[in-house]
Amino acid sequence: MLRHSRDRLLHWLFEASLAIKGLLTSLEALAGLGLIVTPNPLVARFVFWVTHFQIAEHPDDTLASWTLRAVQQFPVPTQHFYALYLLAHGGLKLTLVLLLWRKVVWAYPAAMVVLAGFVAYQLYEFVHAGTPILLLLAVFDLVMIGLVWQEWKALCGRVAPAA
Repeated sequence: MLRHSRDRLLHWLFEASLAIKGLLTSLEALAGLGLIVTPNPLVARFVFWVTHFQIAEHPDDTLASWTLRAVQQFPVPTQHFYALYLLAHGGLKLTLVLLLWRKVVWAYPAAMVVLAGFVAYQLYEFVHAGTPILLLLAVFDLVMIGLVWQEWKALCGRVAPAA
């Protein structure tokens, strides 16, 4: 009985994390698409509009100031790089989320490998850039790998051929 409750909880966590991951990767892919179709000066004006109130109220706001400085040095090739990166990264993860949702068996090990690659990259960038959000994303992806593993074991147990 306790095992059944644990399995149900893990399955629920897996589905909840898929929903969260699906939402975030959809937004990521949409951001990439937005960067592709939006002219560079419009991106700069949008970021200025978003940050200037914060900077006016709190001139020492590090994040708003950094964002404004970064967009002032945001050439078109850099914009295109980020657009393609966000589209590819978000698109790949969204594809994996949809395959996992449909219970495509080969997608489980593929997702674990892809997520492990992202974790390695996020940790590498965290060590070099020190951005805490990358560490948070790495932890979320590690939890996701564990949930995918549990779900894959359960799925393989259900579809195993009778001997």
